Amino acid sequence: MALIDRILKEGSKQADEIEVVYGEGSSVSADLKQRTVRLASRSDDCGLAIRVIRNGRIGSSTTNDPENWKRCLDAAVASANLATSQPWNGLPGPSAEIAEDTLCFDPSISLEPPIVRNLLTTMLDGAGSHKAEVTSASASLSVGTMTIANSAGLLATSRNTGVSISMEAIAGQSTGSEFDQSCFMDVNPYNVGEKATFFAARSAGGKEIATGSYDIILSPVAYAELLGGVFVPALSGRNVHAGRSRLADSLGKEVMDPRFSLYDDPRLQKGLGSALRDGEGVPTRRVDFVDKGILRSFAYDLRTAYRYGKATTGNAVRGGASGGTSIGHHNLVFDGPRSDIAQEPAIYVHSVIGAHTANPMSGDFSVEMANAFHMEAGSFGEPVRSAMLAGNVFDMHHNIVGISREVRQIGSLLLPSIRVAGLRVIGK
Repeated sequence: MALIDRILKEGSKQADEIEVVYGEGSSVSADLKQRTVRLASRSDDCGLAIRVIRNGRIGSSTTNDPENWKRCLDAAVASANLATSQPWNGLPGPSAEIAEDTLCFDPSISLEPPIVRNLLTTMLDGAGSHKAEVTSASASLSVGTMTIANSAGLLATSRNTGVSISMEAIAGQSTGSEFDQSCFMDVNPYNVGEKATFFAARSAGGKEIATGSYDIILSPVAYAELLGGVFVPALSGRNVHAGRSRLADSLGKEVMDPRFSLYDDPRLQKGLGSALRDGEGVPTRRVDFVDKGILRSFAYDLRTAYRYGKATTGNAVRGGASGGTSIGHHNLVFDGPRSDIAQEPAIYVHSVIGAHTANPMSGDFSVEMANAFHMEAGSFGEPVRSAMLAGNVFDMHHNIVGISREVRQIGSLLLPSIRVAGLRVIGK
């Protein structure tokens, strides 16, 4: 706190407003190569970010060495001097109703190597359920604290913990992988190991599929790759006003099947992105981007909102203390009526390869299906040999005919499996 106070005092002499973010964290992790520990480590890090506003000119700088705060401050001021002036209505002040943020904090998590070892061992136990070889696995635990303060009187601290596990396996020419992550100690390492070897073993011996249109079930993993790469960026106010969003002229219009909604729930208990304040210190709230198929809102941070005469939605996110802010989301939820979407014949796709090549403006995509199977009556059937899946992410949301009862957390996305009618499969 003494460091933050000193920076605020010095920065206030050189700028109209100043914001300081300081974070520190520790982690322990271990990686397996096959069944042998290849690397085990502990790391401790810290970061400092400074942002200044002077006559509507915004400048920022970061460092991983807080002792160099003066140089960091000078760099922020220098960048502000070079910036273009824009409308600016002030940094957020304190909110008495918001206490210390512990939505993502599990006090039972301690950075003990035996805990990491147990996570790896339990994954290996699960992997023994199917005839496949483990190629790699990893487990990590982390604990961190972040404090944001500014010259408007804001001072807020958040604590967070994290658990992350993953495994990859192979059976002949077929591979499989699985992961789990949480801010609480509620991951399921046995299931991760079992699923990784299941997908590797079950995908072996797949057969060609004829080119045509099929009902496709996208797992939460596959859906996240397409949603996150195309639809989510189109909700950014910055992209909207820069002409980089297909949804720019769609407010108040139907952008998906009217049974479904897409919203950000930043105060969800145990959500990986949960926060009482966003990356700029603005109190968070639920934001309904799509309500029963109708586009209702775009996402804004302070800078973009002020520039275009809008109000911030509390959607500034920060990539660690030494990272700058950007427009994003906290816990993006896709919701609607649930059903048993796998009872009728469909092609199940666990993951896709090449989602990053999708066109973020048009929404067109052509990706390789990975760990795909014929599915009927809720059971996996014959595996599908390598084939391509093609379509349009925006159009796809008008053709969702059902979503699963189960929901999975993929980073800051909380998604069901979705069933889409009439997607194009390019096979034999």
